[in-house]
Amino acid sequence: QPQLVESGGGLVQAGGSLNLSCTVSGGTFSDYRMGWYRQPPGEERGFVSGISLNGDKTYYIDSVKGRFTISRDNAKNTVDLQMTSLEPEDTAVYYCTAGAVEGDYWGQGTQVTVSS
Repeated sequence: QPQLVESGGGLVQAGGSLNLSCTVSGGTFSDYRMGWYRQPPGEERGFVSGISLNGDKTYYIDSVKGRFTISRDNAKNTVDLQMTSLEPEDTAVYYCTAGAVEGDYWGQGTQVTVSS
């Protein structure tokens, strides 16, 4: 069973940038569809971005297109979410997820706070 650990969250002013990283240990990383979800205060968790097994396909919700970039390194077992032009509406706990045949695995989350 893989373990997912996110890092890189923090407090940033609007217009700033942050890079989230997720390191996966255990399992076979290249077998996992990877993604990022977020849960804003008082709201439900929702999908933000995803990436295919070999990284050739990426997916984003409309509100982050052009601002966020997802990438993965199958040699390092990491998936990153580069976030630019951050907005207060991006404030949330961000979760890394690994999609496997047997089910989905989740990290513990990392807080991103964007001040106006």
